Amino acid sequence: MKTIADVMSRDVVSIGKDATLQDAAAKMAKEDIGSLPVTDGKKLVGVVTDRDIVVRCVAKGAAASAKVSDAMTKDVTTCASSSDVHAAARLMGDKQIRRLYVMDAGELVGVVALGDLATEAPVEDAAKALKKISQD
Repeated sequence: MKTIADVMSRDVVSIGKDATLQDAAAKMAKEDIGSLPVTDGKKLVGVVTDRDIVVRCVAKGAAASAKVSDAMTKDVTTCASSSDVHAAARLMGDKQIRRLYVMDAGELVGVVALGDLATEAPVEDAAKALKKISQD
């Protein structure tokens, strides 16, 4: 049985909750990614996406100097590296999310995207998750 540890990315780029939106956007551009886990020390406190920055802040006239904490989502779904890939795919579908942050002993150790699971979980699991994610 494959676990999340077998498929997750271990090189997670994160940003502090007190960083500016400009810092977050620059980091996303540099790394060519659309989301960043938000940390307070080693603790995961949220996630911010490029869409969060635009919809929650820029569209409302917030300056680029606004804090990441102003745009982030605080309720982050996580899993352990020992989690089964099938369970993770179902969780992603149920929560309608495309990535899970991986936590072990209270520390962020990785990230797994739906695409990572598509090659490891049965096609049905990944397809069901994507269908649920794509629903309005």
